Amino acid sequence: MSEPVPTMAVDGLVPVPGGAFTMGSDEDRYPGDREGPPRVRRIAGFRIAAHAVSNDDFAAFVAETGYLTTAEREGWSFVFAGLLPPDHPPTLPFPRAPWWRRVPGAAWRRPEGPGSGLAGRGSHPVVHVSWADARAYCRWAGGRLPTETEWEYAARGGLDGARYPWGDELTPHGEHRMNVFQGRFPRHDSGEDGFVGTAPVTAFPPNGLGLHNMTGNVWEWCVNRFGSTRPGHRAMRGGSYLCHGSYCWRFRCAARSSCSPATSAGNIGFRLAAGVT
Repeated sequence: MSEPVPTMAVDGLVPVPGGAFTMGSDEDRYPGDREGPPRVRRIAGFRIAAHAVSNDDFAAFVAETGYLTTAEREGWSFVFAGLLPPDHPPTLPFPRAPWWRRVPGAAWRRPEGPGSGLAGRGSHPVVHVSWADARAYCRWAGGRLPTETEWEYAARGGLDGARYPWGDELTPHGEHRMNVFQGRFPRHDSGEDGFVGTAPVTAFPPNGLGLHNMTGNVWEWCVNRFGSTRPGHRAMRGGSYLCHGSYCWRFRCAARSSCSPATSAGNIGFRLAAGVT
């Protein structure tokens, strides 16, 4: 069984004092992402959740409001092929990334489509939520999505310029600090970090601010538009359980990505934020 985590509430968010930090990096493997050049940013204080919104959190929102997600209304969402059972009916692959399959009936309650469910995953991050879904939850909870600047400042946990929330080494002393893809992508995830697919929202030790899984596990929506390279897209941060150095080295504090605000997939979630009280 999964361990329970505290129910998300805006009055329980972690306060982050304002300050200055170096945003971005010069590790420019993906020029279109525009994560560089490094620049100093000053930021006002804010609050942010210690972990991503969990399935249990989202279920409370749906029980009170009757909200239907984008995936539920559209009738499908993207699922990683490696998580589908061998006897799953044929599905349409995404042309540029065939490991993503368009699965009818996939949604937050059924992460791998019909026949799957949330048993044992109440403390895992909710997935298959669009940017619009995430914003609706945040409004209900009395908060908002973080800005990219807030997200990166929080992810660094006081380690200015560090690659990861804990420092520059991926696995210090051989210890895995986040949930990403090990093995040969996309055919085999060896699960060396302890997980294949999502992990509980508090699965790994927190950073210096007490925030869990700021990198890895699931991508997290931010409020910002991504920029002129992908007009209309909204920014996402942190990488996910599918990130692998061979094709998606974005499980770093400075890394960026984006999707259209109507996109939902099995590795996209979000985290609640708010201003100071």
